[in-house]
Amino acid sequence: MEQHIDLSRLTDLCNHYSVTAPEAFKLLPGLSILRREAESDIEAVIYEPVVCLILQGSKVTSIGNQSVNLHPGDALLVSHDLPVVSRITGASVEEPYLAAILSLDLGLVRSLYDQVADALAPDDDARSLSAGPADPAWLAPLVRYFELIENPLDAKVLGPSIRREIHYRLLLSPIGKMLRNLLVADSHASRVAKAIRKVRAEYRSPLSVADLAKTAGMSASSFHEHFKSVTGTTPLQYQKDLRLIEAKVLLADHTVSEAAYAVGYESPTHFSRDYSRKFGLPPSRDASVAFSASRDAIPA
Repeated sequence: MEQHIDLSRLTDLCNHYSVTAPEAFKLLPGLSILRREAESDIEAVIYEPVVCLILQGSKVTSIGNQSVNLHPGDALLVSHDLPVVSRITGASVEEPYLAAILSLDLGLVRSLYDQVADALAPDDDARSLSAGPADPAWLAPLVRYFELIENPLDAKVLGPSIRREIHYRLLLSPIGKMLRNLLVADSHASRVAKAIRKVRAEYRSPLSVADLAKTAGMSASSFHEHFKSVTGTTPLQYQKDLRLIEAKVLLADHTVSEAAYAVGYESPTHFSRDYSRKFGLPPSRDASVAFSASRDAIPA
């Protein structure tokens, strides 16, 4: 019952402020609202560490071999930077898709280590994309954090401590397993995170598993195994996904060949094949749609 009340309160706040005063959310660092009044096509984005709480509607999110269906009351926690594919499957004008999103501050998570170290132990079943019913333990402070939106002074004074409490509760929650792994010194999760940072910084350049394994301080075979265990995909597929997601953005203003070369492909044909496999449409279709939209926007 407590969780139902919390969700209702959050839903009311999010619906109200996302429509009447979306700029008000700037008072609360890391907090944003996603509101859609129609189901979506497949969307590919880079998720940085975040917790997403579904308040209305439904959504399916996946990376590699991991896929989760999310409904009201469900939460998704992402612990690493991940190229994610998602689709809103339940949304309408009468009942929009509504999600509350809080960016996670890994520095804040790490600052809790001394207090929670005794409660930490590596979990081999942890995944960087974890979902489950929202836990009232972290939902309650999240509601209080939202309610600060109605008092700017409270937000300034009390916001940081409530945000820290949310991180603490998430860290110890059922969906916080991978966050806990990140705090364990020299854990596979931490080593993979180092490699992910390298891939994100150099995704346009050729990368080898051996070089990434060296960055992570692991053997090539061990690194490949643990990278896939943590992220749900292989290192080279991860790099490919980063390239394709960036190319999808570039196609709004570039030709297929220009987008392909800009993200590191040597062959536009190879790029088109990978793009079609991932998004279900050839890049020329997205490029022509973007071009038509921009042309139609020009006053006659």
